[in-house]
Amino acid sequence: MNSPLAIVLIAACESAGVGLLGATVLRMLRRQSLGLSLVAVVVITVCATNISVITAMYVTHSPDLSVTVGLAVNCVAGIVSIGVGVALGRSVMTGGRQLADATRAFGRDQRFNAPADLPSAEFAELARELRVTSENLAKSQRRERELDASRRRLVSWISHDLRAPLHRMRLKAEAVEDGMSADLPRYFREVRADVDQLTEMAQDLFELSKLQSGTLRLKPVRLALDDLLSDVVARTDVVGEKRDVRLRAERIDPVVATVDYDAMSRVFTNLLVNSAQYGPAGSTVSLELRAEDGHAVVSVSDECGGIPSEDLSSVFDTGWRGDTDRAARNQGGGLGLAIVQGFVEAHHGRARVFDIPGGCCFEVRIPLDAT
Repeated sequence: MNSPLAIVLIAACESAGVGLLGATVLRMLRRQSLGLSLVAVVVITVCATNISVITAMYVTHSPDLSVTVGLAVNCVAGIVSIGVGVALGRSVMTGGRQLADATRAFGRDQRFNAPADLPSAEFAELARELRVTSENLAKSQRRERELDASRRRLVSWISHDLRAPLHRMRLKAEAVEDGMSADLPRYFREVRADVDQLTEMAQDLFELSKLQSGTLRLKPVRLALDDLLSDVVARTDVVGEKRDVRLRAERIDPVVATVDYDAMSRVFTNLLVNSAQYGPAGSTVSLELRAEDGHAVVSVSDECGGIPSEDLSSVFDTGWRGDTDRAARNQGGGLGLAIVQGFVEAHHGRARVFDIPGGCCFEVRIPLDAT
């Protein structure tokens, strides 16, 4: 069979078969690297050309082909290669358009929906990164909304808590000014108590602002935490006496850690005062201090009746004071536990709360060497 037309037709069939096989291979490589697909196109082109030439030589029983037949065979192989390359290019362009559309929708709707069938591993990796970015952005937005709601609650509660002592002080000042105060020493004591409350709230706001702005500077020293906890208990015991709440040391081990004295003193004070204020009259607040796995662990347990499960994740949020009944027992602005968490995290530790029978337990874990 030496007809040039027959030879070209046979070569075309051979090249078409190679092209179909190549298209199948490219389809199988859709999840692989785009570079691998390009290598496959080159291999398919070479194979199509060589198979066509070898087939023509076999049909003509001649090691040499005429120029016309050789050109025809190479043209057929070239057309097959171009077809395979166009198929790959269309696949890449389609995948690129789908990914671009999904990215534009992401910018508009703040949510990324990855195309179902992308043409290469590079596009699939980019889609995964965009999906992760979308999820992180959604989390950040939720956290921002929660922080905004927390700030609004804080402003509302602080405004209320500021008005109450200021109003009392104004009334007492007016009574003294009008000569209607029969017991001046009592008035002065009450005004002093209101001033102390305002001072404490201002200090809380100042410390919280340093924590949130990242300007807090710790001065860690080696401290005996059992001695520090004993000093804090002695200072805050008066709060328990006012509410008829007893502070009891269940287990206080000698523990030495490298911490900031003022910060840890404030952590222990806030935890004890919080439990004393929320505990009902006649209840007990139990304290524990121990060393565990390279950490100092401080536990403060009360008999407040427990915290609703839906509120456990919000206990350390700025401004959180629980339900109305619990909040009514606390005259602060809901900053104490937020400050506890901030100081503990500044020491690379962790603060958490969980319910126990009849109450709840606040636990602080701080590395023994938190520098």
